[in-house]
Amino acid sequence: MHEKERHRIILSAVQEKPVVTVQEMVDLTDSSEATIRRDIAALHVQKRLRRVRGGAEAITPPQFIGLAGRPFSVNETINASQKRAIARDAVELCKDGEPIIINGGTTTFQMVHFLTGRRMPIFTNSFPIAEHLLKHSKNTVMLSGGTIYREQNIILSPFDNDVTRNFYARRMFMGAQGLGPLGLMEGDPLLIQAEQKLIDQADELVVLIDSSKFRKRSSLILCGLSRIATVITDDGIEDREAKMLEAAGVALIVARTALGDKEESSLQA
Repeated sequence: MHEKERHRIILSAVQEKPVVTVQEMVDLTDSSEATIRRDIAALHVQKRLRRVRGGAEAITPPQFIGLAGRPFSVNETINASQKRAIARDAVELCKDGEPIIINGGTTTFQMVHFLTGRRMPIFTNSFPIAEHLLKHSKNTVMLSGGTIYREQNIILSPFDNDVTRNFYARRMFMGAQGLGPLGLMEGDPLLIQAEQKLIDQADELVVLIDSSKFRKRSSLILCGLSRIATVITDDGIEDREAKMLEAAGVALIVARTALGDKEESSLQA
């Protein structure tokens, strides 16, 4: 990742919580600890943040605490072709008339490009997903209520009495920070709380993750593997990861990334 992009992510992170640790910045940028410490030192000298023991804080403390994780705009550029291929295969599971839930995320956002010709009720907590579907499709779109988290482009509510409990879905489609033997992992307690409510409203949970997510871990477990019906990923998945899903009774769909690139190129030609 380029230095300017790392600095943007670091500065965004310190504006979202009182103190951000070096390890959190390492995870956000996929950089080494030494690189992050150099970045913090440089930004400290530029008076764009304040270096503290083990991390950094904002010069002006944040007035509003955001979510842990990379901004949507950054995640959108990572493994983009894999995400589009995964999303294409996800939409192939959908049938007109069947209600679905699409959780906010950069992989699930790619589903909108393949839903333009569909006709189904869609519930989402993602402002960009709702906006795109309203502009470019005839699907019925229902948006959850709550606070809009700008960096992640997601709407979350800590309250139980929101519209979520009034929507039934045949399937819920979602991404995650990581996936391992203990299940699906996320990086923020508020995300966990909101996503568990959504999962309860769907018959089947379909997880859309690029293969790198099998190597990522978090301290927060969203749900066990037994709750997941299907995982859709790219051909970078390793045999041991596929066997883990098979042993747990989780269906696996491997998206053909090369085909997705070819189709996208033909559309642009």
